[in-house]
Amino acid sequence: MSSNDTTRRRVLKFAGSAMVVALAGCTGSEDVGDEPSGTDPMEESRTMDPEGAPRAEIDRFSEEAGTLMVRDEMNDLPDPNEPVDFDQGPFVTRGLGPDGEAVEYYNFDVQPTEPAPIYAFFRENGDPVEDQLNVVDVIPGDEGYNDFWHVHEVTVPDDYEANTVTSGADLMEHDLDITATDIIKNCPVVPEGSTATKRAGDEDEGLIEGWYEGEVVSYFLFEEAPLETTDSNEVPVSPIYVSFNTNPDEDGGGPQSGFVTEASSEQTHNVVATLPGQDGYSPLWSVSVYDNADFENVSDLESATSATVLATDTATVNCPVVSAGME
Repeated sequence: MSSNDTTRRRVLKFAGSAMVVALAGCTGSEDVGDEPSGTDPMEESRTMDPEGAPRAEIDRFSEEAGTLMVRDEMNDLPDPNEPVDFDQGPFVTRGLGPDGEAVEYYNFDVQPTEPAPIYAFFRENGDPVEDQLNVVDVIPGDEGYNDFWHVHEVTVPDDYEANTVTSGADLMEHDLDITATDIIKNCPVVPEGSTATKRAGDEDEGLIEGWYEGEVVSYFLFEEAPLETTDSNEVPVSPIYVSFNTNPDEDGGGPQSGFVTEASSEQTHNVVATLPGQDGYSPLWSVSVYDNADFENVSDLESATSATVLATDTATVNCPVVSAGME
C-alpha cells in the first residue's frame, strides 16, 4: 500500500466516525447554493488529484496565527512550511494529573472555543465517499481558524466523483445537503512532514490530508477522548493550573518567562483537572495561574486549587494529554 493510500484510509476513518452519531445529535441540515433550474453544476466540475495538487502554505507561528508561540529572532521557531517536530520543546510539557500522577501533553497554542467547520462527504446511502478528502475553509492565520473542528456531513449524489469539491467555495456552488453533527475533532493543521508521535491511545500518529481552497493541507488527529459540542455549540473546556518562573504581574512575567520546573528536570507542577477517560476531560484547557511561591506545595489538583491563584481563565489552549502515570 502506498503512503497516499494510507493517508486516504485515515481520512475515511475520520469521516466515517461521524456516521455513528444518532440523528438526534444533529443540529439540522441546510441546502447550499441556488443554481438556475435545469443546470447541474456538478456535471461542469472537474475532479482534482491530491497527488498533483498544489499545497497550501502553513505557518503556525506568524503574528496572525500564534499567540504564545510567535516567531522572532530569539526563539528560532520554524519558518513557514518548514516541518515541525512537536516531540521537543517548547511543544511538549510534563505536568501533573488530578491525583498527582505525572502526565505529558502537547502545546498547540491558544485556540478559541468556537470550532471551525470541517466537511466530510457521504453518499445518499450513508457510505463515505471513497478517496474524497475532507474540506476546510480556514487555515492557521485565517480569521476563524481553530484546531478544533465541528464535523459537518455533506451528502452527495451517487454520480458524484471524489474530489470534485475541494473548497468552501465549491460547496457554495453546488446544491448539496449539509448536516451539522455534534462531533468535535482535534486536528491541528501543520506543515507537510511535521511529526507528533505521542498519543494517549493507539491512534495513528500520521498526517491526514484535506482540501483548502483547492490546495492540499495536512493535519494531525488526536482522539484520546470523544468530544462533542456544548449546548452553545462550542468546544468544551477543562481547567489547568500553571505557574511561571516570573509571575504575570511582574516585568517579563507570564508565558515569556517559561514554566517553573523542578531542579535539573523538565517536570512542571502544572496540574490538569481531568484526564482522558474521565468525565469532563477536554484537551482545550482553561488556564489559571497560581503564585510561583506555592510551586513546591502544589502536587495535585487539591493543592493547586488551594494555592494563591493570581488569574483565572486567562486563555484556552490546545494541549492534548498524551500520557499519564509515566515515570
